[in-house]
Amino acid sequence: MFQDITVEELLELQRKGEVSLIDVRSPSEYEESTIPGSVNIPLFDDAERAEVGTLYKQESVDAAKDKGLELVSRKLPGFVRAIGETPGSRKAVFCWRGGMRSRTSATLASLMGLRMLRLTGGFRAYRKWVVDTLASFRELPPCYVINGYTGSGKTELLARLEERGYPVLNLEQMAGHRGSIFGHIGKAPNNQKSFESLLVHELLRWREAPYLVMEAESKRVGKVVLPDFLVKAKEEGTAIFVDIPVEERVANIIGDYKPQLHKEDCLRSFERIEKRMHTPVAAEVRAALLGNRFAEAVRLLLLHYYDPRYQYATEQYETDRITITASGVDEALERVVRVLPPLPAG
Repeated sequence: MFQDITVEELLELQRKGEVSLIDVRSPSEYEESTIPGSVNIPLFDDAERAEVGTLYKQESVDAAKDKGLELVSRKLPGFVRAIGETPGSRKAVFCWRGGMRSRTSATLASLMGLRMLRLTGGFRAYRKWVVDTLASFRELPPCYVINGYTGSGKTELLARLEERGYPVLNLEQMAGHRGSIFGHIGKAPNNQKSFESLLVHELLRWREAPYLVMEAESKRVGKVVLPDFLVKAKEEGTAIFVDIPVEERVANIIGDYKPQLHKEDCLRSFERIEKRMHTPVAAEVRAALLGNRFAEAVRLLLLHYYDPRYQYATEQYETDRITITASGVDEALERVVRVLPPLPAG
């Protein structure tokens, strides 16, 4: 039969690559938030879950169990086959609270000869672990905070630093959002639960790092809010200001946002800030967007909206900073590397 394991045991097996993690909740539950690295093989789809839940509330537990058995029996071969096709010899399943769905899944798959584990307490226990673990952080290692005007390639710099082994917290990547009015375009923004799940694993990954590198972000990034200890670490960190030409910034934005593929989204986002801009300039931006002159629109937005706002913010709050002037992201990367302390050997 299957074996019950704790959150800590599950995460250690996952870290070692010794288990496939399977979320047997409905697709909508999985989409809202899950354990990073899991795959969704639902015992019930959303409509079936609602039907069983209604019977449970309005009729009886037995009626809900009978309906659940009827639904599962129809899909049993495909369900077990899907579990068996996940990588590795051991599989761990979880549902919302470690109840009927995960027990049924683990039992059926075990009877078919699969080595099954079940997460005690289900996703609810994992979520409690996330909240408690985040609450245990009081401070972070010293931080180097990448600043710069919009389009300076800060996110790309972080990605390329991480490729080289530097301890990076890529907050925008975890949020699924670039942190601006246009930041959701072409992205799938995460909610708070999903963000915190990703964040806690990254924080534990870099807990012993001599320092962290992150981008300068406000407390809110898209749909998510940064925890206070992270905001404090950012504010107390060493600011590295990356200054590259506006033409390069425009090119970076066009390459990242791909406005030619998301024209309507760009227009809707622009409408949210249109009234904050000088009317003639706003009219030029709108005309450029409508006319598919995206580089022109971006340049106007940088010079007449984003750059002035950034300048005002830095004058109000920023103190000392290291300024790096470069022709583009490639040169900026090499100069940032020279500023950062050397990585520990090995």
